[in-house]
Amino acid sequence: MAGKNADRLGMEIKMNETLQEALNVHYIKLSFTLVLTEDTVLPVHKVSALRGGMGEMLLRANCIRDRKCESCYFAPECMIQRTMYSQFEKKPRFVTTGESIGYVIECDNHRQEFAKGDTLMFHLILFGRTAVYFNLFLQAIHMLGMNGLGKHESSFQIANITNTDGEPVLDGLDVHMERYQVKQTRTYVEQRLKTLKGTVPAKMIFETPLTVKYNGDFLREFHMDAIIRSVKRRIYMLDCFEGIDGEEAFDHNYLLPVIRHQEVRRRAVRRYSTRKQSAMYLNGIQGEIELEQLEPETLGLLLAGELIHIGKNTSFGFGKYSMEC
Repeated sequence: MAGKNADRLGMEIKMNETLQEALNVHYIKLSFTLVLTEDTVLPVHKVSALRGGMGEMLLRANCIRDRKCESCYFAPECMIQRTMYSQFEKKPRFVTTGESIGYVIECDNHRQEFAKGDTLMFHLILFGRTAVYFNLFLQAIHMLGMNGLGKHESSFQIANITNTDGEPVLDGLDVHMERYQVKQTRTYVEQRLKTLKGTVPAKMIFETPLTVKYNGDFLREFHMDAIIRSVKRRIYMLDCFEGIDGEEAFDHNYLLPVIRHQEVRRRAVRRYSTRKQSAMYLNGIQGEIELEQLEPETLGLLLAGELIHIGKNTSFGFGKYSMEC
């Protein structure tokens, strides 16, 4: 089966036109390298701390109404809302709450003990018009470094920031905006298809928890129907976020790959909301899926999911997976 799939993929190594149109969403992936300025302890799951810390710094620097967002006259022009809680250009019919769709934070470093001078890398992916607020995100992370990250208030400095192609956007104190090059998600998929060189991914590895409802209940094991629906849903949400007519891609039926084997483990991530002054746990499943009968058309869709993340809590880094051969 793998040989037949490889032959078929080699002949049809491109996306269908419907998916191409749906993937005209703009994005930029920024890689931040931080240098710790003291011996310290950081949380295992750093994305929640980074997101919460960034939001707190933006509130301190920009809020003019004592954080009373619900009754704030200036809410339509609020910089925190435009960065951390960006609004849809057209709201999807299934979205009933305020979902953060404009950015994703990734950090795969689970170390806790850091010495002075150690580095920590994380990625910030900005989608659509959120890309224009780079300097607000940069300001928030710089302030967070001075105030401290996590409950131990670990201080750090930003050593450098690189763009999607690995070129420096921040080098020392110099910001090179000419290298701040926004791309389209279709470009990511096209480049990934080229790197496969006719081979067929046989694995999906969920590196962060996946939180998806399927038939009324949250997933306890992986189902390809639920995963495909989640990728389509996320693409459609990003289309609506940027005002792209992606309804056709959302309705398109993709052939489901067959799961040959899977390994699943449940994960819970604690987060603390500074706005609500309370802690909560975000739950999901992680693990690996071995696939067979993966059609080229479906592969293009799944490769898009690598970049955009799927399911709930994506702004906390949830729903990140990679396709491996």
